[in-house]
Amino acid sequence: MRRKLVAGNWKMNGSLATNAALLEQVKADCANSACEVAVCVPAPYLAQCQALLAGSHVALGAQDVSMHAAGAYTGEVSAAMLLEFGCRYVIVGHSERRAYFGESDELTASKAARAVAAGLVPIVCVGETLEQREAGQTDAVIGAQIDAVLAGLPQGGLSGIVVAYEPVWAIGTGRTATPEMAQEVHAMLRQRMRAVDQKAVETVRILYGGSMKPDNAAELLAMPDIDGGLVGGAALKAADFFGIVCKS
Repeated sequence: MRRKLVAGNWKMNGSLATNAALLEQVKADCANSACEVAVCVPAPYLAQCQALLAGSHVALGAQDVSMHAAGAYTGEVSAAMLLEFGCRYVIVGHSERRAYFGESDELTASKAARAVAAGLVPIVCVGETLEQREAGQTDAVIGAQIDAVLAGLPQGGLSGIVVAYEPVWAIGTGRTATPEMAQEVHAMLRQRMRAVDQKAVETVRILYGGSMKPDNAAELLAMPDIDGGLVGGAALKAADFFGIVCKS
């Protein structure tokens, strides 16, 4: 049975003071949680959060990683650097990176492969826009996104990733896919991965990342192929975050 994972994506939020207060409460709340808990924080706060989370059950993650191992790439952060700060996870291919920074399926695949090769677990984000969903293109769009990643993974690399379905039309809008709508996409993703590795796919966790909140988490997490959540806004409030964790 796959152990559920709830990962908070802080996005470009935080300060030294608010981080410390938030993580102290998260550590206390989640000390005995049945699911795995992680927070993906802005790069400048990795050292602080590494220190604050030392000895706790909360894993640390980053929000992006370079496709390059090292070199003259100003502003980039390598997988090796993230590992030195205790990161277990790193988000790749988030819809905001795709929309605002023009990141392609191919770039996302390169970042995922680099993370896996280095020993990081990439949380690979896939999802469709409202326009694409209304045009009946959900399977085609998401299928192309995940297929690019699967094609770029090293041999046996499937077991080293987490996938997050984030319907773009539900992020930050207050709209949420129904549990049945989300399950349909999650099942499609698992079937796509099953064609690559029938054994490893059963251990791959597929998270839901579209405005998961305490009041809808239980219904979403009850679906057979929803293995946790990639949580945005709710991750910035300890009570809301725990309200999701406790239902996982």
